[in-house]
Amino acid sequence: MSDTDGVDPGETERPADDTDGTVDQETAMDAVRDALRRARISAREKGFRPGAPARRRPRKAGDLGTGRARPDARDPAMIGDQLDRLLVDRGWQVDVAAGSVMGRWDEIVGEAVAAHAQPVSFTDGELTVRADSTAWTTQLRLLSSTLLGNFEKAVGPDVVESLRIVGPNAPSWKKGPRTVRDGRGPRDTYG
Repeated sequence: MSDTDGVDPGETERPADDTDGTVDQETAMDAVRDALRRARISAREKGFRPGAPARRRPRKAGDLGTGRARPDARDPAMIGDQLDRLLVDRGWQVDVAAGSVMGRWDEIVGEAVAAHAQPVSFTDGELTVRADSTAWTTQLRLLSSTLLGNFEKAVGPDVVESLRIVGPNAPSWKKGPRTVRDGRGPRDTYG
């Protein structure tokens, strides 16, 4: 057996002490150099590059780097953006657009039409408009495609899908809560 069996090859012998108990300066420096050499070899085996400057990682798009704030849900936001998000989340876009049609009626259809017709209701994409005379009822029915185009420009597509034009209310000859069915009806009311 050799006398190095059972001894770690990385270990070195302790330097000999001088007669006065101090370590020889040259032997100590050799031990330091040897330890540094072993550390470098070990680092190379692990894939490190001792003595080389640290590699810089390429930044990703949108990476702000260290020490900079990232966008957060708690950040202040514009009120218009928040209202738009609320409308989308709740599914209120069509209702708000329909309210816009009712509120901006004069601007969308023009003053001449607005003077003789008013929006009455909006249900499932159908806008009901009441004209003040039978002549204007006919006129609005002829203008319905133009009006639908105006609505599409003003509030967006697929909000007002169809128009229902109704004439003025016909006069009622009923007096009171009770009526006779299949009766003769009013007689000479204009005489």
